[in-house]
Amino acid sequence: MKEPIRSANPYLPLWEHIPDGEPRVFTHNGTTRVYVYGSHDTERTAYCGRDQVVWSAPVDDLTDWTYHGVCYTATDGSLLYAPDVVQKGDTFYLYAAEDCGSRIMAASSKNPAGPFENPRRTELGFDPGVLVDDDGRVYAFWGFCTSFCAELEDDMCTIKKGTLRRHPIGHTPDPWNAANNESGVDLRDAFFEASSPRKINGRYVYVYSKRYTTPVPEFGVYEPCNGFLSYKWSDSPLGPYRDGGDISFNGGEILRLPDGTGRQTYRWGNNHGGLVQIGGQWYIFYHRHTGTDEYARQGMIEPVDVAVGKDGKIYIGDITYLDGEPVSSGPVEHTSSGVSVNGLDAYRMISAGYACHLSPLGQAYIQPVYERAEGVTSPIVGIRNGTTAGFRYLQFGTIAPQTVTVTASAGGPMTVKVRVDNWRGRVVAEVRLEPGGTEFSAPLTAGIIGRRAVYFEFCGQGEASFHWFTFDRKAI
Repeated sequence: MKEPIRSANPYLPLWEHIPDGEPRVFTHNGTTRVYVYGSHDTERTAYCGRDQVVWSAPVDDLTDWTYHGVCYTATDGSLLYAPDVVQKGDTFYLYAAEDCGSRIMAASSKNPAGPFENPRRTELGFDPGVLVDDDGRVYAFWGFCTSFCAELEDDMCTIKKGTLRRHPIGHTPDPWNAANNESGVDLRDAFFEASSPRKINGRYVYVYSKRYTTPVPEFGVYEPCNGFLSYKWSDSPLGPYRDGGDISFNGGEILRLPDGTGRQTYRWGNNHGGLVQIGGQWYIFYHRHTGTDEYARQGMIEPVDVAVGKDGKIYIGDITYLDGEPVSSGPVEHTSSGVSVNGLDAYRMISAGYACHLSPLGQAYIQPVYERAEGVTSPIVGIRNGTTAGFRYLQFGTIAPQTVTVTASAGGPMTVKVRVDNWRGRVVAEVRLEPGGTEFSAPLTAGIIGRRAVYFEFCGQGEASFHWFTFDRKAI
């Protein structure tokens, strides 16, 4: 068997389920790496888990992730929600959200990989995000449906008197507790959760999960939706914050329809993440959902653009320019390739679990896996006639492949139409699946080179599961 793709999008192994990922670049013992801190979906029937682990990668290779093990366990063994980690001086502080985020503890370590010890209770709340400013002052941001921010004392736990701000950005109706709802709720552009502050180009950027309660037709959203990561910005850490935009949406590839609306191709769900600059390039870390619920999430990463307009506004995401000036921005693509911007190597084994397009919605899904083994795949299951699985993007190089191979199982005879560039694009191969088999190959009928999107359309009888695929330059 060929060597499998080691890191695509999700960027961690397919058996690892770390959502709410806060990326941080730290230098320790002379080595600079990007570290990811998030909650840990190990309960399987509820959000998150009872430990937090750390992964890191060298800043010059974001496909080479190392597992550092457990860095923190709750003081009472309770579920740990989204954390954050910052450095002040030679000490790293983990803000651990114990008891489902109702109790925020600050633990410390001299190593960014932990373990984080000596936890102390803070005055912060749900989904804490912390910013250590250039002058050493520390600011914290938190909240659920209602946002808060404040400056912290030197103990990194206590709110400095007179600095607490309520609603630094707009708030959303609380659908789970109507008693918390207030007048003046912004139904269009409202804070939901997932506070993540950053300082970019001298400005303060507040990344958060927005809950749209009005339709967003261009993304196929017609129901309340909190699958977006959005931002606002300010010249001061405690605000006031000004309008920004959306950075990411975890609803998969958005199909653009003739009437200007969009269609999602992946089941959206809650979202959480943060921005980080690595080697001069900015990235947004976010998460997607696997399985049939919200308890098997995986970390995702996409490159983003950052620019400042003549009026001082900061633009983040997929930026539109006019005469060299930024004029608007929107969510970046949801891809299978992530940091591999030139595309995944089409000649290695690629897990079906890297699909960023699964249509029609509500039919097939990516099955979560938890076995900690090299080369594990996360199959697409529940495939029926008409299911399409798409991957953006693959890299074919300058010499076209001659063969495609699909690893799958089928309950009845099926044909897999391999299409390029879009889900209704040119068919370049037809792979025949037969019950009882596991590996099926077919010749390509057209040459494909360079960076391309590839789609597998399943047509036929019964139900199928899709495990792997690869391309070869040799004929069958």
